[in-house]
Amino acid sequence: MAAGAASWLPLSPGERSVAIEVLVHGPLSRTELARRLDLSAGSLTRLTKPLIESGLLVEVPEAGPPGEVRQGRPSLPLDVVADSRSFLGFKITEDMVYGVVTTLRSDIVARYDRPLTSHDPDEVADLLAEMTTELTRGHPRLAGIGIGVGGLVQDRAVVDESPFLQWRDVPLARLVEQRTGLPVVVENDVAALVEAESWFGAGRGLDRFVVLTIGAGIGYGLVLGGERVPYAEEDRGFGRHWILSPDGPLTPDGRRGSAVSLLTIPSICYQIRAATGRDLPYDEILALAAEDDPMPARVVDEAARALGTLVAQISNFVLPQKILLAGEGVGLMDVAAKAVEEAIRVNRHPLAAPLDLETKVSDFHDWARGAAVLAIQVLVLGTARA
Repeated sequence: MAAGAASWLPLSPGERSVAIEVLVHGPLSRTELARRLDLSAGSLTRLTKPLIESGLLVEVPEAGPPGEVRQGRPSLPLDVVADSRSFLGFKITEDMVYGVVTTLRSDIVARYDRPLTSHDPDEVADLLAEMTTELTRGHPRLAGIGIGVGGLVQDRAVVDESPFLQWRDVPLARLVEQRTGLPVVVENDVAALVEAESWFGAGRGLDRFVVLTIGAGIGYGLVLGGERVPYAEEDRGFGRHWILSPDGPLTPDGRRGSAVSLLTIPSICYQIRAATGRDLPYDEILALAAEDDPMPARVVDEAARALGTLVAQISNFVLPQKILLAGEGVGLMDVAAKAVEEAIRVNRHPLAAPLDLETKVSDFHDWARGAAVLAIQVLVLGTARA
């Protein structure tokens, strides 16, 4: 098994800022780099020289129109070598482990999934080690492992509580490190997704950014000043107490009319089952709603208006530059986007700035990619960012 990977240390704070800016936003010209970091040309040259000499940054050809003639001495953009290292990301669900290999820029280059037949922590760690061995065969330059779980995680190492896995105080990072010899970072799966979107996705370069996920539950992540905001209630029931419709449905999970009761996949399926006696999958409910089948159409319309209300309330209080709506449940937007948009309009001030709402249907490999970004951060920051 691979030995523990070195970080980008030792780099000075200035060198690290340059390297991260190129990693996240590159390739970048020296002029653009200096502008972004508010550096003089001389200071930038001083900071980039050791990064280029060490091979951390490379000069790359600058794209331009065919036949274009450039005047003066060319200054080639700087970039990182994205495939110089590989990272593993795992998303653990109740019955599966989804694994991906990514580049330094979080592009997925391999996927590998295995059923989860036991929740015993040692057996789960054994499975993760087996998957790491399998993935190492095709990607030997592994630099770290990130693991995302639905639950409360402390110090990016210990799963304090995970209802899906029925875990308490499980030192998952240590268990996997002992078996693989690689640095391991563990985080709540929504937090990992937020980090990935903030560094390499929809929130890249934004100061105020929100990720809202709908699926088996409701997930929420906030980025302020370019940094994710951790909070004590993380994965302890966001949405169960956010009442969107006091007269809304009562479901087994969540208060009457709460975001959980109205929006999650299990709650929508429960409402259809309770009303019709039919046990239908979520995708079929959406398809029937699109065909104006009365009961699915009513449930989906109510969910869509609740989603629009929730998005509007978040916008009113946080004033984000963008909200990313992600998760397995966002197929709702394909069927009922007009109802969502109408609810947003009704619940915002008429003169409010237009809301940038981006939707992204996320499968479990996207969640695993989020976990891999945690490992990338450990390498480039030299620590697991909390």
